Amino acid sequence: MDETRHLHVRPMSRRSFLVTAGNLGIGVAFGGLLRPALGAVMARAATGDFRPNAWVTIAADGIVSIMSPASEMGQGIMTTLPLLIAEEMDADWDRVRIVQAPSDAETYGNPGFYGIQLTGGSESTRGYYDLLRLAGAQTRKIILASAAGLLRVPASELTTGPGQVVHRPSGRTLGYGEIAATAALPDPLPQATAADLKPAGQWRYIGRRDILRIDVPSKVDGRAIYGMDIQRPEMLYGAVLRPPVQGERPEAIDDAEARAVPGIIRILPLSYGVGIIGETVEATKRAKDLLKVTWSTSSRVRRYTSDRLIEDYRMTAGDIGRDGVTAYSEGDAASAIAGAATVIEADYMSDHVAHATMEPMNATALVTGDRVEIWAPTQGPTGTQHFAAGVIGTTPDKVTVHTTLLGGGFGRKAEADFIVDAVSLARDVEGRPVKVIWSREDDIRHDKYRPLAAQHLQAGLDRDGNIVGWRHRIAADSIFARTMPELFERQGGHDDVVTEGAHVNYALPTHRIDYLRQDNGLDVGFWFAVGVGYTRFGVECFIDEIAAARGIDPVDLRLELLRDQPRARHVVETAARMSGWTRPRAGRALGIAYSDAFGSHCAQVAEVSLDRASGAIRVHKVWCAVDPGVAIQPRHIEAMIMVGITNGTSQALFEQINVVDGEVQETNFDTYRVIRMSEAPDIEVAVVPMAGSPVGGMGQAGLPPVGPAIANAVARLTGGVRLRHYPFLPERVLKALSA
Repeated sequence: MDETRHLHVRPMSRRSFLVTAGNLGIGVAFGGLLRPALGAVMARAATGDFRPNAWVTIAADGIVSIMSPASEMGQGIMTTLPLLIAEEMDADWDRVRIVQAPSDAETYGNPGFYGIQLTGGSESTRGYYDLLRLAGAQTRKIILASAAGLLRVPASELTTGPGQVVHRPSGRTLGYGEIAATAALPDPLPQATAADLKPAGQWRYIGRRDILRIDVPSKVDGRAIYGMDIQRPEMLYGAVLRPPVQGERPEAIDDAEARAVPGIIRILPLSYGVGIIGETVEATKRAKDLLKVTWSTSSRVRRYTSDRLIEDYRMTAGDIGRDGVTAYSEGDAASAIAGAATVIEADYMSDHVAHATMEPMNATALVTGDRVEIWAPTQGPTGTQHFAAGVIGTTPDKVTVHTTLLGGGFGRKAEADFIVDAVSLARDVEGRPVKVIWSREDDIRHDKYRPLAAQHLQAGLDRDGNIVGWRHRIAADSIFARTMPELFERQGGHDDVVTEGAHVNYALPTHRIDYLRQDNGLDVGFWFAVGVGYTRFGVECFIDEIAAARGIDPVDLRLELLRDQPRARHVVETAARMSGWTRPRAGRALGIAYSDAFGSHCAQVAEVSLDRASGAIRVHKVWCAVDPGVAIQPRHIEAMIMVGITNGTSQALFEQINVVDGEVQETNFDTYRVIRMSEAPDIEVAVVPMAGSPVGGMGQAGLPPVGPAIANAVARLTGGVRLRHYPFLPERVLKALSA
């Protein structure tokens, strides 16, 4: 049976959603998976538009409008998701227009993401894939039924081509616009099942390389509207001065000089800072700089110093006698390791990193009575509705969210602190919209950083070098304890985002993962690839260390451990072949790493050189083979992999947030170092989907392997010097070389 006719349904493990910002917490409970009723008919508009369901509108001129339910932040999702509907309904892609879906979780929520509108976790395509294909298939059946009535023929005699219905016996055709202008919706509406979906051999659009992203032209010519571009009548501007240490509050505010700035309208105390409202951005900035605030000194974050804590975390992870929460267990790994002929163990650490999106946090809000209207570059419209409602004491259904394009997100814009800013200030000037724009300094110093993390890995080998036991201990703070406390408690204190990626599909007879939460008060959040970004650093470097101990090639060891994983073996073999793995390089070396994160298999080989005098690493080229299951848009997949590799190289070599006594030391790109264009590696990507596989997520799949591939290349180049602490700063490299 053709595998493409099946729906790949993944179980839903989370049915609640709760996020917090500052002292505000809003809980949202979903009793079950919320899915739009595909048979629900939207009333026909006065223009005569034909609306077979909530996802599609067909105008009399043949233009097809398709809703895009996810947030577009450069990952191309505004093209990918509507393309699924267009494919199944046989729309003419040249006559398709994309519309950003409104904030309506009941209709447009992601079935794979708690039924809410939230873009993240490389979950958009995986979550919506089945639903949108069914929506497109149902639209096609409705079009055929309507056309059958107009042509007075059985629907079974009709078929579709791009944008038209064809009656093959007579040769007559009807354009979708003609049907929209004259036909009534059939009653009852036809429904679609998996049997109505096209087999892969009949796809017109899925898999084509010549379909371009629909958001790019407007970004090139300047028509694109990001959150910072929003303009509303009578709009004011806002800013918020936050404390230098998270968790402190204003105790005394001297605002005399700030109030004297021309254009300043309000200065108001907030529970988490001081708000400023003015006629211009410049006025609010000037007033903010002139504020004199005495802050409380009671926050426990004042005891937070990251370089001290990372060492504490390392010791905690390495203390096998200290119990944690068991995240995964298969067999008795502890006994297997204790009885092994050889035991290998290593520690890996990773520092905080910031999101540093090119578009800083911003939002525009209008409060009118008990209603709120928001324009924002948000990854989470549903969360935005609930936070805004909580600020003014209304209900989420009275909050309308207009999601704009996002100038980068990486998980940061799933947070709500910048939304709370805008709504809090707009409430004070009811009836006038307020736009809040964070400065770059605010954006970096008040981010929700990737957790500080330390990992301890142990492997026991038998006399033949086979792995008999594997243990992975992860010490880090929890993201879920803040953002989803009910889920965190229900899971017994386990955070499966912080530990994600530690569970591998290597053939390990016994395998245990322990999570040891470190709670020191600093908010941590979702960052590009989140846990996988550092857990695979530990796993893939440790695999190389085992290969070295056994005296075998690291590619051969991976293939041995992936003997039952054909997709994984294929990408490893392909990446090795692309790179010319066995060919020596003068002054350079290759390293390899593999990941199956987000349902996509990805192997990368990095070619590096090293300046032994300075400790600087140069990544010259990265080869990548990726199997996304279904390559909906191969060119876009290549582009997303390149983004992941570039970001992964940046965080592996340069990016670091230092916190000293609770105060973040980095303030802008002069102190928060990111990769420069001249430092970016050459990247070659091969998209190699294996037929019949479920669709995987691609937004973050390119990041996890590149860091360990770099570290493994350095080890081969230096005869075994291991880099075990992200980022690989020159001083850390020199220390490792001298050890």
